[in-house]
Amino acid sequence: MSRPAVALVDANAFYVSCERLFDPRLEGRPVVVLSNNDGCVVARSAEAKQLGVPMGEPWFKLQATADRHGLIARSSNYELYGDLSVRLMEVIGRYSAWQEVYSIDESFIGLNGGAAAGRAIRDGARRLLGIPVSVGIATSKTLAKLANKHAKAHPAFEGVCDLAEAPPGWLDNYLATHSVVDLWGVAGRTTRRLAGYGIHSMKDLRDADDRQIRRWFSVVLARTVRELRGEHCIPLEGPRATRDQLIYSRSFSTPITDADRMAQVMAVYAQNAAQRLRRHGLVAKTMTAWCSTSWYGAAQDHPSVAVSLPTHTDDPIELVRAATAALPPRLTPDTRYVRAGIVVTDLVPRGSQPYLEPFVPLSERRRLGDTMQAVEDRFGPGTLGLGRAGLRTPPEWAMRRQMLTPHYTTRWEHLPVARAA
Repeated sequence: MSRPAVALVDANAFYVSCERLFDPRLEGRPVVVLSNNDGCVVARSAEAKQLGVPMGEPWFKLQATADRHGLIARSSNYELYGDLSVRLMEVIGRYSAWQEVYSIDESFIGLNGGAAAGRAIRDGARRLLGIPVSVGIATSKTLAKLANKHAKAHPAFEGVCDLAEAPPGWLDNYLATHSVVDLWGVAGRTTRRLAGYGIHSMKDLRDADDRQIRRWFSVVLARTVRELRGEHCIPLEGPRATRDQLIYSRSFSTPITDADRMAQVMAVYAQNAAQRLRRHGLVAKTMTAWCSTSWYGAAQDHPSVAVSLPTHTDDPIELVRAATAALPPRLTPDTRYVRAGIVVTDLVPRGSQPYLEPFVPLSERRRLGDTMQAVEDRFGPGTLGLGRAGLRTPPEWAMRRQMLTPHYTTRWEHLPVARAA
């Protein structure tokens, strides 16, 4: 019989891999993907790592020597990455009875068949999507994380590492020579506290008394101890029936210093928040609008205001009206705000609450939102705008993405075209 195990399937440099999927010229070349406003490096190809490009490095520091080193940068194409993530997780899920999507590019699955099954996943992801993945296989989530890291670090594994096939004593030696700070879920502060008890390596933690660890720290760290011993005791986290909150936030390409332009920002962001509510089939009762200055600036200001909406709603008019009225009056004059956002909370499924608006019929209000959504689905984001959000061209404060590639899989006009020679 095949051995039941836990596998962590993780895409290799996922953002870079998505860019390479539609531009094969990037294969084998050093590529980085940048954060909002083309600020800092958030993803690196193996070739960029070999050049010594650090994660989080500001692009302006790299730009001067990029051509000399052949370094290529791309703006974050979140729409493309999100769509390809959904497709990747669906492919990975075909290989298991249970799956936990851990992040945009990582998924835990139950796996039978060991390394052979891992290679089938690796080959399936490459064949069906063109996305390279690494697979770590063990008897617990924590050990699967370590196995996955090993699969990526050593080309000899060809992307699949099954700890059951490791030589005798190998795991003991690995745990003894690696610090607890490298463990999944163990932060620097916990590492320093563990050092006070003489626990420095992963092996030290594995061999500690898990009951004592629970008393000194938490049940979570005690589970990590047992996971290092090979027990699968970190529970599966399934998808929630309803989200706790939805957030729409962005940094500005140029700071905003006046209430009028902030009202424009709030109109655009609130309309986008309404679209996200509709996409997830939810309505909200509370909306929080906020903005902030740079954490590194001399003047610090971080105003926010929570608004209780008349009813649970996804009505874009209601959200735009509330956001534009609530936040702009709270701004400090001549202060340079660099980021803002809308957070909607107290969420319930659409249709689960009675509609209490007495003056506008339910069908009419919802028809407007449905029509706006249909137009945007067909013609792309930003096609329609309410009030100050009705902009013909992007405003000067809009997030800068000067090296943005097309939305190949989410917009008809961006679909790639293949021509026969």
